[in-house]
Amino acid sequence: MRLSSQNLTRFTLPSLNQYPNMTSGLNSLMWFRKGLRVHDNPALEYAAKNSTQVYPLFIIDPHYMKADPTAFSPGSRFAGLTRIRFLLESLVDLDCSLKKIGSRLLVLHGEPHDVLISCLKEWDIKRLCFEYDTDPYYQALDAKVKSHALESGIEIYSPVSHTLFNPAEIIQKNGGTPPMNCLSFSKVAGEPEWLSSSLSTSLSAIPPVGDVGTCEVSEVPTVKQLGYEDIQEEEPPIFKGGESEALRRLRESIKDKEWVAKFEKPNTDPSAFKKPATTMLSPYLKFGCLSSRYFYQCIKDIEKEAKNHTSPPVSLLGQLFWRDFFYTVSYGTPNFDHMRGNKICRQIHWNNDDELLAAWRDARTGFPWIDAIMVQLRKWGWIHHLARHSVACFLTRGDLFIHWEKGRDVFERLLVDSDWSINNGNWLWLSCSSFFYQYHRIYSPLSFGKKYDPNGAYIRHFLPVLKDMPKEYIYEPWTAPLSIQTKAKCIIGKDYPKPIISHEIASKECKRKMAAAYELNKKQNGIVSDEDLHNLRAQVEDQSQVTVSRRLKQKLI
Repeated sequence: MRLSSQNLTRFTLPSLNQYPNMTSGLNSLMWFRKGLRVHDNPALEYAAKNSTQVYPLFIIDPHYMKADPTAFSPGSRFAGLTRIRFLLESLVDLDCSLKKIGSRLLVLHGEPHDVLISCLKEWDIKRLCFEYDTDPYYQALDAKVKSHALESGIEIYSPVSHTLFNPAEIIQKNGGTPPMNCLSFSKVAGEPEWLSSSLSTSLSAIPPVGDVGTCEVSEVPTVKQLGYEDIQEEEPPIFKGGESEALRRLRESIKDKEWVAKFEKPNTDPSAFKKPATTMLSPYLKFGCLSSRYFYQCIKDIEKEAKNHTSPPVSLLGQLFWRDFFYTVSYGTPNFDHMRGNKICRQIHWNNDDELLAAWRDARTGFPWIDAIMVQLRKWGWIHHLARHSVACFLTRGDLFIHWEKGRDVFERLLVDSDWSINNGNWLWLSCSSFFYQYHRIYSPLSFGKKYDPNGAYIRHFLPVLKDMPKEYIYEPWTAPLSIQTKAKCIIGKDYPKPIISHEIASKECKRKMAAAYELNKKQNGIVSDEDLHNLRAQVEDQSQVTVSRRLKQKLI
């Protein structure tokens, strides 16, 4: 596999003395989870050193991969079909890369702990290698696996290579707690230690796979073999999984060095769909098809040559810092993915309305900017970060006042790049539950998109029912006279939904509720019980009824 193009980082293999505990004539198992690549993969390199045989293994985990016919979209309980297909493509690509260097990917099905323990015994494994993972699911799984391996005298090598920094080291350097904003994080982190030495390139060869014995090894399955109906998409998939595609996209993204040097994330256009305004490398970073460390080094090389360049947190390097920031905070915060029991999360009396949630999820809110984004999310498995901001704000503190965990679950399912740390961190942020507290600043579903796309090209593309609506009404089609709606072949309430709420009224109500919740958290120093939230909800609802009554009286007068 060819990694470099003109002026990309030059790589060298690490020397053997970096691994002082190596022994010769042993069997190693390389357990792939994320890190689905050959380049900059220290766990794979270590597995290959002085080994007689190396068993590269991926386990199809029913926890993530078992088909769920009850879910709102095709896929498993946790992942939509778009992300599952991307993963399978990444595994096929990894298998091809391994075959080029004298190996292959072994695929097994079942509970990872049980499968792995069986393989360790069957293949007489003396060294187990896998990339360190901060996800709580893998933290628990890895603890069990390590316990068995240590009892069996098996060497374990689990390096941190999915992120730029080791989250545990950042927390230690910060006095035992995670930095709570990106600026503080970058000051504590400094430059990555590995930056002073060259990263490693793809291996030219690794020891062969040994006898697999009675283990039922298979090729990478298709979506149909996993029990999914392989639905044909209306449009070709936006993403193709795998390291090869990741590196191709990386080369394409950084060939315009001026664009890289001047990149400012907040100034990118959320409505750009013909040529998206960002790198769109996030799915490849999520699955480790692309090394974040290699990406970082490529950007640093370009910045060294540039006369001027932007800086974190808005620069391309800044985006990688944001990624590590959320990984670090999530690693150091118990119950990071929940409101209750999460010490950094404001306790808020969110509404529980499944009808409004479904309307948001299924692009039936009657607000074209919001609905177009949700259609893009379902079709592409990706939306621009400001589009994510818009729909998350609308669901939570902006309009519907629905719990951020509900929105998080939808994103977790539909996003190809869904990442436990980043997804939860963003929802905490955008709901003003943590990190960001200016709840009065709302992304308007009526005017925000118009700043970037006054003619509504984005809406027309993803909501073709509105393609003939005049631009004066494209963001608020319910305000169009019936004659205009008829001419545009889109009658509001028939061909496209009426708005499910009044944004003007709902946003004011949300601000009032947020103010009440913030006051309660302040009064009780963040220690808020379920009963406190129940009482606050009742109090706010009573006030809302009084307000509605006053408005009705004003109208009668």
